[in-house]
Amino acid sequence: MYIERVKSRQGDKVYTQVLLRESYRERGETGSKVKKRTLLNLTKYPESVIKTIDLALKHKDSPDELDHLLSGSVKQIQGRSVGALWVLLHVCRELGLDKIIGSSRHGLLCLWMVMARLLDQGSRLSAVRLAEEHAVCELLGIDPFTEDALYQSLEWLCEQQDAIEQKLFKKTYLKQAPTLFLYDVTSSYLEGDQNELGDWGYNRDKKRGKKQIVIGLLCSDDGTPVSVRVFKGNTTDLKTFSAQIEKTAKEFGCRQVTMVGDRGMIKSAQIEEIKEAGFHYITAITKPQVRAMLNSGVLQLGLFDSDLCEVEHEGIRYILRRNPLRAVELATSRARRISAVQVFAEQQNRYLADHPGADAFKAIQRVWEKSSKLQVDGFMKTTCPERTIKVEIDEQYLAQVQELDGCYALKTDLPIEDVPAQTVHDRYKDLAQVEQAFRTCKTGHLEVRPIYVRKESRTRGHVFIVMLAYLVRRQLAKGWRDLDVTVEEGLKKLSTLFAVEHEIDGRQTGGMLSVPQPRSSIAQLFSALAITPPSALPRHGGRVASRKKLSGRRKSK
Repeated sequence: MYIERVKSRQGDKVYTQVLLRESYRERGETGSKVKKRTLLNLTKYPESVIKTIDLALKHKDSPDELDHLLSGSVKQIQGRSVGALWVLLHVCRELGLDKIIGSSRHGLLCLWMVMARLLDQGSRLSAVRLAEEHAVCELLGIDPFTEDALYQSLEWLCEQQDAIEQKLFKKTYLKQAPTLFLYDVTSSYLEGDQNELGDWGYNRDKKRGKKQIVIGLLCSDDGTPVSVRVFKGNTTDLKTFSAQIEKTAKEFGCRQVTMVGDRGMIKSAQIEEIKEAGFHYITAITKPQVRAMLNSGVLQLGLFDSDLCEVEHEGIRYILRRNPLRAVELATSRARRISAVQVFAEQQNRYLADHPGADAFKAIQRVWEKSSKLQVDGFMKTTCPERTIKVEIDEQYLAQVQELDGCYALKTDLPIEDVPAQTVHDRYKDLAQVEQAFRTCKTGHLEVRPIYVRKESRTRGHVFIVMLAYLVRRQLAKGWRDLDVTVEEGLKKLSTLFAVEHEIDGRQTGGMLSVPQPRSSIAQLFSALAITPPSALPRHGGRVASRKKLSGRRKSK
C-alpha cells in the first residue's frame, strides 16, 4: 500500500486528491499486468494524519526505524477489530456491491448492515453495538450513526431494491443472461403480531399460533440469488409465482427462459402465464396425479423401475423415475409410525384395564389423534369393542400406497430435441440449491429471524439485506473451500485482528492506526481470497453509539 496524490483540473482550478492505494497483479490470456486500486480517499483528512500514515507505510517492514523516528515514550492501545471487516469490504467490492448500492450515507449504512449480518446476526440496535467494536467508520469513511439511521436506510433500500437487483443482475451476467431460473417459497414465523406483513397462513416451520411472512427466492441455474420478494403471511405459493415471471421477463429482459419449481408451485394457471411470457417450465406432478394417470393407462407402474423413462402425452413430456433409497426410507418410516401407534394402543389398553372407571371413548380418541398426527390413519382402522382398542391395517390400501414409494414424475414442455430427459431431471434436482439458500438464510448462518421490525418497507429491506449477505457468503465459501474452516469460523478468526493506536508521551500520534502482521492461520484466510491485509488505517474521530442504553432498560432488583 502507498499514498498517491492525484491532480485534476476543472476550469482554472487545480484539485488534488490524496488516495490510499495498493498494487496488484491481474492475470489474463495475454499475460499479467500490474494494476492499482483505491482503498480509501484521504483528501478530507488533516495533513498531519496523511503524513503519519505515509511514514508508517514507508517503515512498515522496519518497526525499529519507526520507533527511532518517533523517539518518545510510545504506548500501544488495542483499537477496533479490522480483519473481518477488511475482507468483507474487499469481497463486496469484488461483487460490485459497493458501486451498485452507492456511496451515499444510506448506501454505506446498508453495506454495513450486510457485513453485520455476516459477523453477528441480530437487530439494528445490535448492529450499532457491533460497529463500536469494528473499524466501520475508518474503513467505510462513514460518520457516526444510531439505530434510527439504520431503520431509515432499510426503508431507502426497499425503495431501491428493484434498481439494485437489475444492476446486480447485469453485473453478474454481463456476457450472457441465464436461460434457466430456479424458484421456491418459504415462510418465516414472527414472534410478535405487529408486523404489517404478518398474517396467518400455511406455516412450514410447524409453529402453531404464530403469524408469518412469505418469502419467494429466485435463483439462476447455479444457485445464485437474483431476486427476493416478501409477501403477506396468507399468500399462497401460486400467487407469488406470477410476480417472478413478470420480473424475469420485464425487468431482467430475459426471453428464452425455463422456470423450475416444485410440484406445488407450477400448476395449470401458472403454466398459462409461463406460456404467455414465451417461457418453458420444469416441475413435478403430485402422487394423486400420478395415480390418476396410472388408472387412465397413460402411465404404467413398470416404467418407474427403469433408471430414467420418458412418456409423452398431449404434447407434454413426463420423465419418470423411482429412487430405491428413498423407497426404503419411506417404507422404514411408515413401519415405525405404524408400530408407534400399535404400542400406544397397547398402553391405552393397559390403562383401561387398570382403571375400570376410565372413559374408553377418550382412550380411543387419543389413539385416533396419534395415528392422524403420524399420518397413518388412512390405512389403519381403530375400534374399541368391549373396552379393548384394536388396530387393524388395511393391507390392500397399504399395498397401493407402497407401490409409489420413491416414485416421482417430472413434467416439462421443453422440446425433446433440445433438452434430453437426463438434463430435465438434473435441472429439477438443482432446486436443492434454493433449499440450501433458504436453510442458510432462515436457520443457518444468516438467520433472517427473529425479525426485529414492524413496517412493511423495513421488513422487505431486512430480507433483502439477508439475500445480499448470502451472495457475499457464497463468495467467501468459494475462496475458502480448500481450507479446513467454515465461513463462520473464518470470520471469527479474522475478527481477532485488531488495529493498534499509538500514544507518545501521553498524546495520540496524529491519526495513525497501525495493524500488526496477522498470524499464520489468519494470513492463510487473506491469501486464499487474494487479499492483502492492511498495515495502517486513518484514525476516525467519530464514535458510534446506540440511542437506547441497556442499563436504562434493565429492571433494578
